[in-house]
This record gives sequence, C-alpha cells and structure tokens, in this order.
Amino acid sequence: MNANTEPLLEVIDLRIGLTTDAGSFAAVEGVSFTIGRGETVGLVGESGCGKSITALSIMGLLKPPLGLAGGRIVLTGQEIQSLPAAQLRALRGKRIAMIFQEPMTALNPLKPVGRQIAEMFVLHQGASWNEAQRRAVEALAQVKVPAPERRASDYPHQLSGGMRQRVMIAIALACEPDLLIADEPTTALDVTVQAEIVDLMKELCAAKGTAILMISHDLGLVTDICRRVCVMYAGRIVEQQESELIFNAPQHPYTQGLVASLPRLGMRARHGRRKLIEIEGVVPGITAYPQGCRFHPRCTRHTAICETVVPELTPLATGDSSPEAAGSLVRCHHHG
Repeated sequence: MNANTEPLLEVIDLRIGLTTDAGSFAAVEGVSFTIGRGETVGLVGESGCGKSITALSIMGLLKPPLGLAGGRIVLTGQEIQSLPAAQLRALRGKRIAMIFQEPMTALNPLKPVGRQIAEMFVLHQGASWNEAQRRAVEALAQVKVPAPERRASDYPHQLSGGMRQRVMIAIALACEPDLLIADEPTTALDVTVQAEIVDLMKELCAAKGTAILMISHDLGLVTDICRRVCVMYAGRIVEQQESELIFNAPQHPYTQGLVASLPRLGMRARHGRRKLIEIEGVVPGITAYPQGCRFHPRCTRHTAICETVVPELTPLATGDSSPEAAGSLVRCHHHG
C-alpha cells in the first residue's frame, strides 16, 4: 500500500472481551493492522487464536458473551465500531462482505440460492425482484456454476460443498464491496476444489478491485493469495511481514514453527520417511492465557523474561530497505 494513500480499513488497538460467570477476560488484545484498496492481507494462526472473532468484530456481528471492549475500526475515514445496527446492516454486503467457513450453516436452507443472491440486489441497490433474479443468474455464471438458470432454483442441500461456496462468493461479491473477508473459505473442501475456489476469488476480486482479508490456519494458502500476512497467536498479533518474507525469513518462534510444519514437495525423496515437524502443545483457552509472552509455554527459546514481561510489537530490522520490508513487525524478546 502506498504510504500516501488513505487505508481502506484500519483496525486500531482492537480489544474483544469475553464475559463469563468466572469473570471478564481479554479474548483479543491490542490488534492493529491496515488494508489498502485492492490489497490482499492474510490473518493466520491455529484454531482458537482469535482470527474469526476479529473478523466478526469488523462486521459488527459479535454476540454475547463476546463484545467489543475497546479500539477503533475505521472504514475509509469513518469509525464504524459504534454505528447503530441499521447503519451497520447497510454497510454489510454493500461496503464489506464476508464468506463464512461453513456455507451450509451460513445459507438459508429454506430459500433457493438464486433468491438469496437476488436479495442483495433488492436490499442494497433497490432492484426489482425480476431484475434481481436475472442478475442472480448472472452472478452464478460469474462464479462458474454450471447451468446457472437451473441451479438458481436449487436449495443449498441440493448443491455440493464446492457449489455452496461458489454461491457464498456470489452473494458476497454481488454488490461489489470494497472489502471481502474470507474466513477459512476452503474448509472441508478437497484439494482440487480448494484450488478452484482460491483461483476464483483471486480472479473476481482482481477484476472488481476488491480488497481481501483472508483468514486461515493454512500459512501456505495465505502466502499464495496475500501480499502481506499478520500472524496471530492467543489473541495478539505476533508478526507482520510481506508474505515472501514471512515464508522465507520468519522471525517469531511461532511463525517459524508454522513454516517448519508445512509439508514440502520432495521431502521424502531428500530425507526419507519421517514425521512432519509439529509445534508442541496447544493454543491456550481465553480464560487461561499465560502471563508475559503467551507463546512461551510452547517456545523452545523462552527465558525468564518471557514468563513475566509482555513483548512489544516492534519494527523489525531486516537489513532490507525495500518498501516491502518497511512494515515488518514482530512481538518477541528473542526474535530471529
């Protein structure tokens, strides 16, 4: 993103709280990132790191016991985190859209998929139902659904997983939003269909100039799609770099573990049969975040300071003066 260009989206010191009978806890704490117009940014981490609830907070869809505890969400200069519900509904679908990770639960099982797409044109663009139905068929054709006229009359249960995800993409991009949030869009799809869905998203968003926030636990997928990647662990951003740098020169021990755990082509031929590398342990629950660096119980390089002092997210001295390296950040006492 050009430094002189106003960001499309700014998430500034985002904090999301969880309220339970046992007390209040910080589910997401101090998360900040920006997305420029037409830019692709990834938010990656294991399940339970806070990625999806960060996305839901941007959409204004958090539900109790989760709630926004602080920070700002700014869309083209306008703070949207405190907008009335009616104004947020007007933004959703028109300015910001989201693809959910399980289309079978996101789609209405009682309505034909064509009607669900058509509703976007009626609600956000004031189209008549006849016009909206015609455009819904066109939208299905755009996402490469075969026989779109016939499929428009089908219900979600009559479609395959890959077809349902194509319908979700058609709904999300119907009104050509400025930002598309894709939350694990290829979950439960086989590898071939995953590749088709990813290529379709990249093609359509490039054609429409839509920015993407891609949320995934799959670092390989994110680095393939995104120009810049934020790595999240236990409710905090721990590293942010250009995708090429984060893949080839990860700095935080957690990011290094994610990269090391990726299977590589030819690995067996070079090294023989052996187990994939894994990060020992699991992501702590929201009510059990450790003090200091939240990754330290799983980190092989942690020292006493890691157990008590929260590391700051600081600029990374990469020795690279290129614009791509300028936004590199890491949260670690012993990075490198």
